[in-house]
Amino acid sequence: MEFLILPALLVVGYLLGSMSFSIMIVDRFFRKDIRDYGSGNAGMTNVLRNFGKWPAVFTFVFDFLKGAVSAALGLLLCTYVFPAVPAMLGAYAGGIGAVAGHLYPAYYHFKGGKGVTTSIAVILVISPLAAAAVFAAFLVVFLCTKMVSAASIAGAVMFPLFMLCYHVLYRGDPWWTAALALVMGVTVIIKHRANIVRIATGQEYRFGQKKKA
Repeated sequence: MEFLILPALLVVGYLLGSMSFSIMIVDRFFRKDIRDYGSGNAGMTNVLRNFGKWPAVFTFVFDFLKGAVSAALGLLLCTYVFPAVPAMLGAYAGGIGAVAGHLYPAYYHFKGGKGVTTSIAVILVISPLAAAAVFAAFLVVFLCTKMVSAASIAGAVMFPLFMLCYHVLYRGDPWWTAALALVMGVTVIIKHRANIVRIATGQEYRFGQKKKA
């Protein structure tokens, strides 16, 4: 019966994740819908390109917090209240719910962002070492390409690879620690499929590049 906490965490995480702060902030301060601008993505990078630094900073902070809170809630509940449920599994349940909510927000017609910031927060709660590896992959690719999308895809690939190599093969953690990481990674990559096409054709936006008129 204790495992019923997992679907509850998914739901709570989804409801928290559905709070799309890029949409909320741009609507509050500019009376516009971020999804009508740039890439149409409800995320920090699109806010930065179209509405400036500070709206993007606040978007990042709140998108990060909703992922961290959702995953931490699962981790703490399964550590102290439902000890029969693995704490990492609880963190995954809340975190995956938050990422799903960010991607398909119930409050905004299921049209959200790509889940990168929220995913990083979830990964940090699940495994700080994995978060460090993901950040390193992101940073290296970003410095080489100046493309946030390419760096995000690199981080999405690194997460399941790290969980498999370190947590499963080295530490002997359960297989699902890598399988759920793979689900998160593949989801982020799928959400970047349009970016992948633009990267392949040399049309992807590079950080600092001036917007075309």
